[in-house]
Amino acid sequence: MTTARACAMVFDGPQRPLRLLEMDLPAPAAGELLVSVAMTTLCGSDLHTFQGHRSTPCPTVLGHEVLGTVAALPPGECMTDALNQPLTVGDRVTWSVVIHCGHCFFCRHNLPQKCEHLFKYGHEQLQSQHGPSGGLADFCHLKAGTTLFRVPDELDDRVACPANCATATARAALQAADISEDSVVLIQGCGMLGLTASAMARSCGAHEVIICDVDKSRLRRAKQFGATHAIEIEPLGNRLQQIVAETTADRGVDVALEMSGSPEAIETGIDQLRTGGRFIWVGAVFPTRPVPLFAEKIVRKMLTIQGIHNYAPSHLADALTFLQQHHREFPFATLVSKSFPLSEANAALKFAAESGVLRVSVCPD
Repeated sequence: MTTARACAMVFDGPQRPLRLLEMDLPAPAAGELLVSVAMTTLCGSDLHTFQGHRSTPCPTVLGHEVLGTVAALPPGECMTDALNQPLTVGDRVTWSVVIHCGHCFFCRHNLPQKCEHLFKYGHEQLQSQHGPSGGLADFCHLKAGTTLFRVPDELDDRVACPANCATATARAALQAADISEDSVVLIQGCGMLGLTASAMARSCGAHEVIICDVDKSRLRRAKQFGATHAIEIEPLGNRLQQIVAETTADRGVDVALEMSGSPEAIETGIDQLRTGGRFIWVGAVFPTRPVPLFAEKIVRKMLTIQGIHNYAPSHLADALTFLQQHHREFPFATLVSKSFPLSEANAALKFAAESGVLRVSVCPD
């Protein structure tokens, strides 16, 4: 039974313009939801997919940082979000990027984001019997098993929309970092992830947060998001090493968070760690050159290196709580700098790629 029509901008392959497609929306089956999209923010991985730097099944509807309102529930079914709050039509919601089965090897080993039966919103092939699963549409059809959360009323759409990717991923990285009140933290990369991680580190009580980037314009925002030092990385420059030495009595930082994916940043970061330090890698989600590591240095300095990819559902819950508690303290709304209507999604992708802004939003016409 058809309940509505959806419009979606469909991705057919790298560098090919998105095409407008109208389709029937099936009524939601048991455990499913139809969500009216309010906003989608374009993540770096959307740009990488569009540019051909990462593969995805085609045709598909891109966009996984999505915010919307419940448009339809399964007939006769009472549904709740992941915190057991009842869901009704009109509730503003966000959801985990991935659906996990809960019983495979990785789910049983506390890695639901690596589920053997993973379904990933914004990265799945479009199916005729199912509505859009990406945010570059006016409706999203959520599958049964989706981890869904109601969004606090006080959060601006621009603050809440990146929660189910950037904010939740930063939360996963901060949990791995295990920051204490006397920690000195180095954050490499002053993009959406880096600024969010800086704000979270300060809210955890970090004594010093040193953030660095090659882009001086991005660093201008750093202190608004809790950084105590904002350092431009220059060829042959040693300002970062000087600041680390001054703030740590020459010991090195307790934690480094690599948010850019740059091999040079990884090579620089490992030398800034103190003995017993932790290095959390988040940004390297696209192919780069190999990074040389010296095993003796890692062993003698007793370093811990951990990769973070995506996040567990609990991290999205924590991200929403963090935003609810700190959205007045840190200007997250300003990071979404321009909005485009859905029909101009191609222009939005072009602008996001060429301008270097942190986030562009796309909203239904």
